[in-house]
Amino acid sequence: MRERPNGAELLAIAREVLRQELLPLLPRDKAYGALMIANAMGIAERQLRNGMGPQEEERRGLAVLLERDGDLATLNRVFAVRIRQGAFDDNAHARELLWNATVQRVRESAPKALPGASSR
Repeated sequence: MRERPNGAELLAIAREVLRQELLPLLPRDKAYGALMIANAMGIAERQLRNGMGPQEEERRGLAVLLERDGDLATLNRVFAVRIRQGAFDDNAHARELLWNATVQRVRESAPKALPGASSR
């Protein structure tokens, strides 16, 4: 068992110190860069908390839809080609996969954009 705080918790603590204690001390011309760093730390924290589950779920869904196995990047490339060819124009499963992947990406990169979502 790992010691606490774990990696995600360490990122959250460091991000909070950056935003609450260090950012107010920075000159205005450095604030934007510090906010970008804090944002990147938040994304990394959420990805650590989520683990590989969302990516594996996406990979399995694509494998079923495309009727082939492969890694997530390859399956997404094949999916994109097939979408451009019109293969999934009226396919509810394809729309659901796209929607779920989009929501997951927003959960990690900009969770406040989702209704009822917290920033963590």
